[in-house]
Amino acid sequence: MKRALISMLFAVVAAGSAHALDIESMTDEERSIFREEIRAYLLDNPEVLMEAIGVLEQRREQEAANLDVDLLAQNRDDIFDDGYSFVGGNPDGDVTVVEFLDYRCGFCKRAFPAIQELLATDGNIRLIVKEFPILGEESALASRYAIAAKEVAGDAAYKDIHDLLMLHNGSVSAGFLARTSRELGLDHGAIAEQMESPEVESIISTNRALAQRLQIQGTPSFIMGENFVRGFVELDQMRAIVDQIRAEQG
Repeated sequence: MKRALISMLFAVVAAGSAHALDIESMTDEERSIFREEIRAYLLDNPEVLMEAIGVLEQRREQEAANLDVDLLAQNRDDIFDDGYSFVGGNPDGDVTVVEFLDYRCGFCKRAFPAIQELLATDGNIRLIVKEFPILGEESALASRYAIAAKEVAGDAAYKDIHDLLMLHNGSVSAGFLARTSRELGLDHGAIAEQMESPEVESIISTNRALAQRLQIQGTPSFIMGENFVRGFVELDQMRAIVDQIRAEQG
């Protein structure tokens, strides 16, 4: 950033010159004089520095936005239609929200009631859950359990387990998962066997690879329509983004 800002300041200071400024062709003495001129100019006109920083930040934001658009285009099917991720809310909703989550993530747990409220009060949101365990073995255990339950017992079982894990604040162990299966009336033996299957491991590995391609490094991370939201967002922010998406859709 420092190099880019210096280059921009050179351009600003030299903008009023009648001839092109070639820094590389200057002698050491000329460079020293020029640097002193820049310093004096900025001391006399400090607002130029703030203006240059603002322009640089705008350029960086636009570059990041353009990169996100490219990432979405290159990975659209894997994001929105991978064939294995849980789809909740309204499957035919006009706005899709994709969430990368970890069941041991405190901010994911904080986001959970906001997501539930958004689904309940909007009625036209399609939610896709991407299992993305990154916080240790208990996270991986919880995700393998949820995915295996979906494969063995279907979407309704997955939804029950997903909600329970998001509300659970204790440790996740084999004993806890067995008790959970009993409480939900599920065949824990079949789920435990499926947890060790290549299919479950492949789903988690594929989600991690997708997150890496999308430059998603933490949880929760959201894709809302065409917008990346990397990090926790409040309910009001979610609603504002959804409103913006619908306005852009016309």
